Amino acid sequence: MDDLVAARATMAFSLGFHIIFAAIGMTMPFFMSAAHYRYLKTKDEVYLELTKMWMKGVAILFAVGAVSGTVLSFELGLLWPGFMKHAGAIIGMPFSWEGTAFFLEAIAIGLFLYGWKRMNPWLHWFTGLMVGISGFASGIFVVAANGWMNAPTGFDWVDGVAQNIDPVAAMFNRAWAHQSLHMQLAALQAVGFAVGGIHALLYLRGRAPDLNLKALRIAMVFGAAASIAQPFAGHFAGQRVAELQPAKLAALEGHFETGTRAPLYIGGIPDMEKRTMEWGIPLPGMLSLMAHDDINAEVIGLDQFPREDWPNVPIVHIAFQIMVGIGTAMAALGVLYFWFRRKAEFPRWFLRALVLFIPMGMIAIEAGWIVTEVGRQPWIIYGFMRTKDAVTPVPGMVYHFYLFLALYLTLAVASAWLLRRQMRAVQKKIGG
Repeated sequence: MDDLVAARATMAFSLGFHIIFAAIGMTMPFFMSAAHYRYLKTKDEVYLELTKMWMKGVAILFAVGAVSGTVLSFELGLLWPGFMKHAGAIIGMPFSWEGTAFFLEAIAIGLFLYGWKRMNPWLHWFTGLMVGISGFASGIFVVAANGWMNAPTGFDWVDGVAQNIDPVAAMFNRAWAHQSLHMQLAALQAVGFAVGGIHALLYLRGRAPDLNLKALRIAMVFGAAASIAQPFAGHFAGQRVAELQPAKLAALEGHFETGTRAPLYIGGIPDMEKRTMEWGIPLPGMLSLMAHDDINAEVIGLDQFPREDWPNVPIVHIAFQIMVGIGTAMAALGVLYFWFRRKAEFPRWFLRALVLFIPMGMIAIEAGWIVTEVGRQPWIIYGFMRTKDAVTPVPGMVYHFYLFLALYLTLAVASAWLLRRQMRAVQKKIGG
């Protein structure tokens, strides 16, 4: 493993780990606040126990997310000094605002954790809601920085140097809106289905049925609604990618030759030698429709770009298919959830389906970030700086990879143990 591959693997693993905890940290406070709201309105003690259980989970996951996020910020300078030399002054604004949102989130968590019986009940509830709002804002600012890497703006590139920097234009770049919307909805649906599935499993096992059914209903309202909205956000994102990064769109669909009435493939494996899609099911004209709202529109293919500027087409295409496939299934389950919610109880087969989907949303998030990051390659700043030109000249990057791998695995095991311990304590307390 050479230093470039080791640096990319370190960043990929660190981001892949952090994004799970970031997604949970952004969305679980809303579930907690919903349960707390129901307690304040109904005085049902089950909602209080549910609020406190989720509160402890939010605190644990916030701590882990803070650690993994801090490591990521150090890795930008450690692994990619060439990038930070030019980009630091440009994307400093969204990162500074992200830091502000993070501190507000930390303050809100402290107030909520220690504000029981010390604050007005509704003010106390509002501090919990602020945990979610500030966490969501934090995620939007980080995605804005990543959006700039995909659609760089707010500067002039003169002789390999960024000049005339406009940090506001850089932060509100052409990719921030669709990436932020897509990511925030993905977080809601992934965590909603994961939490709903966990409580569906416990309900099926007969453990604290009242609590677990209430928890399932709260989590799945968020998860199902986000899943139904996501295809529309995905369509918006696809059209923006077609405009801003046509090579990425071509890689997503294994679209090698520029042409009209371009097909969209379900499944399939790109054959890089033949430059064709193998074993896929083509839907004629659907890629043109998705990208340009016109079934006969021309879609730019990979043939319009030098071979050295192509992303890894098989990886990007397969990751995209995984993301879309899971997202489609979750949207269907979301519709079914709202249908069955009106009835006295959920069918057991539907609850078992939710159990199967506990990890699926997280898998879709990981696949989506592979699409975003690998699809941008070989550029770290799209169209301006190649990834190989940004990597540190310091040797031995493979050792950093092993170090961070061990660190994150330890954090994952500790987090899982703590969460399981807290959940079992609450289930036991209320008779489950």
